[in-house]
Amino acid sequence: MHLNNCRQLDQQDELAEFKTEFLIPDNFIYLDGNSLGPLMRCVNERISHTVSKEWGQDLITSWNDNDWINLPVTTGEKIARLIGAAPGQVICSDSVSINLFKILASALALRPDRNIILSTSDNFPTDLYMAQGLASLDGNRSKLVISEPAELLDSLSDAVTVLMLTEVNFRTGERWNIKTVNEAAHEAGALVIWDLSHSVGALPVDLDGCEADFAIGCGYKYLNGGPGAPAFLYVAERHQHVSQPLAGWMGHAQPFAFNPVYEPMPGIRRFLSGTPGIIGMSALDAAMQVWNKTTPQAVQQKSISLANVVRERVKDESVFSVLEPIGPGPGPAGGSQVSLRHESAYEIVQALIERGVIGDFRNPDIIRFGLCPLFLSHEDVYQAMDHLAEVLDSREYDDPRFKTRSFVT
Repeated sequence: MHLNNCRQLDQQDELAEFKTEFLIPDNFIYLDGNSLGPLMRCVNERISHTVSKEWGQDLITSWNDNDWINLPVTTGEKIARLIGAAPGQVICSDSVSINLFKILASALALRPDRNIILSTSDNFPTDLYMAQGLASLDGNRSKLVISEPAELLDSLSDAVTVLMLTEVNFRTGERWNIKTVNEAAHEAGALVIWDLSHSVGALPVDLDGCEADFAIGCGYKYLNGGPGAPAFLYVAERHQHVSQPLAGWMGHAQPFAFNPVYEPMPGIRRFLSGTPGIIGMSALDAAMQVWNKTTPQAVQQKSISLANVVRERVKDESVFSVLEPIGPGPGPAGGSQVSLRHESAYEIVQALIERGVIGDFRNPDIIRFGLCPLFLSHEDVYQAMDHLAEVLDSREYDDPRFKTRSFVT
């Protein structure tokens, strides 16, 4: 792969126009949009309007006049189109962890004769923590059982209430087949919760087509909703009769009747709890505009093309022989990231950051590059690999200043 090949690919790129919609600093190559998406121009403008006009001038009338009250639903419906969900099944609210707590409890209520939450050792840790926390609250009626990924489906039994998985592995990028897993779990009488945080906005998802039960996901990665952006949850219509435990006034059938007894609202709104954060919700809602002009299928195709730049250079150039590619990379079996293993992965990532190439490190020894097609070009990825080659060849990463670990790695 040569630089001229990358420039030719960029000239043919149907998504190239989107790059100008992102406010990325000059001289940065941003390969960490799978952790925090960069600021979009439309988001910058929307936040300014929300703060100065809707809040600053319209004040509390904005709940009606600017439809703040329905923003969790309208934003949720925009996300629904990206994950294959029919209307009325997705709502935007709270964080991934809080939403997971809600639907874990709901799943347990739907299968009262069972008591096992089944997950895998490589699942995203916060999901495991929330399951452990829930189990500690319910008098040990439920318990978390952790399986190795290769043994997961064999671990299904008539005691399993719910299977809890992240579709795309945050370290390796390996991807579960949602349809296959759902079929196996349903045959065993279990429900399934999918964490789509590394999927939504990066690749096609078809929850309804796969007969999914529940899903959660975040708004600050590929959806570019900003740090701490609201998350979302999906509940299949057939399960929406269940009540979730974090009953708050926004999920009440008549929130402004101020009745002291809780009565859940019909449908997906019952999964709301407290008052939504309107500034963050507005930012995410604005960021969703980009999906009016493209599709997850087009994004996935470009991520495969971007990954080929990395794959070919790692395969063909001896300087990269010290790296071990892990995971499938972008494609049907993987998410939109490339993962490379090296014993000095942390130090290498720090050296790259100092050069303006922003990737990230995942413990214990993984260099992870997020390939976000809406703002990355093939030339960007090629130049990032040039920097990586120089860091490796010179052993620049051995400098002591790269060895001190910050709290956030």
